[in-house]
Amino acid sequence: MNLSRSCSTAGRVLRQLSHDPRSIALLLLMPSLLVGLFAWLFDAQPGAFSRLGGPMLALFPFILMFIITSVTTLRERRSGTLERLMTTPLGKGDFIVGYALAFGLAATVQAVITVGFAVIVCGLEVSGPLWQLGLVAVVDALLGTGLGLLASAFARTEFQAVQFMPVLVFPQILLGGLLMPRDQMPDALHTISDWLPLSYAIDAVNAVTRGDEGWDLGRPLIVIAAVTLVALGLAALTLRRRTP
Repeated sequence: MNLSRSCSTAGRVLRQLSHDPRSIALLLLMPSLLVGLFAWLFDAQPGAFSRLGGPMLALFPFILMFIITSVTTLRERRSGTLERLMTTPLGKGDFIVGYALAFGLAATVQAVITVGFAVIVCGLEVSGPLWQLGLVAVVDALLGTGLGLLASAFARTEFQAVQFMPVLVFPQILLGGLLMPRDQMPDALHTISDWLPLSYAIDAVNAVTRGDEGWDLGRPLIVIAAVTLVALGLAALTLRRRTP
């Protein structure tokens, strides 16, 4: 892997995004709009948004980055762009890391906007430092990026890429602790949730909103980062030059 080639790939992806206003709006504004809608929904229930709003900051960036990354990568392959790039010294690892850098930067901007909107406009109460909440949001978005890149390797069309959501995303939403605390789940479901990375994303957000520090926050962040790196590695190994 060559860092210079990865950075060149990241620059190309960012330039493409800059010419796509719809993708920019989806990346930067949609999470805030969804958080705002969620806050409005529970406006008549004091304390409800402060209790449930934090996990939304883990959920929405994760889902949006999964969709955008998987579809964009697949489009590169179907259009023949990836095949042409692979005739250059650019390797699969360079391509994957470049995408991760580009969408990581987008995720950072997204996190700043979404966290600021949730706290300042929607009144989300956070006991821990705001920068920790932003860090968790960025890590969650990178998790969605990694899984999106991995899913794109097994899809033939954009529709098939989105179809991976019921397999990779929906079970994590149901068992991640958003609808019910994980320690109150049946033992079998609790065990399954321990193997789902989104569970740790929600744990990390809850730790920040409660003001927890140390291992309570560090452990889920380490797990999310490890899963993201594994997903990126598998994505590099399974990346195909073109779709048959």
